[in-house]
Amino acid sequence: MSISDEKLVARLNDHLGDLLDHCVVAVGEVTIEVSVDQIKDVCLKLRDEANLGFDQLIDVCGVDYLEYGEGRWKGARFAVVYHLLSVCNNVRLRVRVFLDDDEPVVDSVTDVWAVANWFEREAFDLYGILFKGHPDLRRLLTDYGFIGHPFRKDFPLVGHVEMRYDPERKRVVYEPTTLEERVNVPRVIRHDNRYESLAEE
Repeated sequence: MSISDEKLVARLNDHLGDLLDHCVVAVGEVTIEVSVDQIKDVCLKLRDEANLGFDQLIDVCGVDYLEYGEGRWKGARFAVVYHLLSVCNNVRLRVRVFLDDDEPVVDSVTDVWAVANWFEREAFDLYGILFKGHPDLRRLLTDYGFIGHPFRKDFPLVGHVEMRYDPERKRVVYEPTTLEERVNVPRVIRHDNRYESLAEE
């Protein structure tokens, strides 16, 4: 039997108190925001407090808010989002931490949940977010010589290099891309309610 969102929020406030920056309930899920220097303490409490019991980390992902809100976003550019599951309470929780724009660094939670290892490597590879204390932080999806982080909003759509097999050299070669850079600007065809709160500010 799952606990209600209201009961979860009350438990979070009881156990985390001053460690919470923000707590919101939306679309049937509770999201909390914590400061970057508190993330490890918060994760340990979320896992170890019997009333919370978030024993499973489902996902860790990076977010780039560069173009969010049709350019009206004023907050930090990068965030890391942790998706947690408490099996004993049958409830999910989203934890978000905003990072410094120039140096997106956050403590690794691999010693809290071992499964965070590859999730953090993926966020490092695709967004350039550094996880301090990670045991083996290296690229996971792109090649070792890859330049940049392809999920950042300012990464060019055509990339920086292209690879092909060269029959004369009998190996794969990397060359500067020959495609022309193009800008794809999506045409808004409907009102998007995600930006309503930004318009009110």
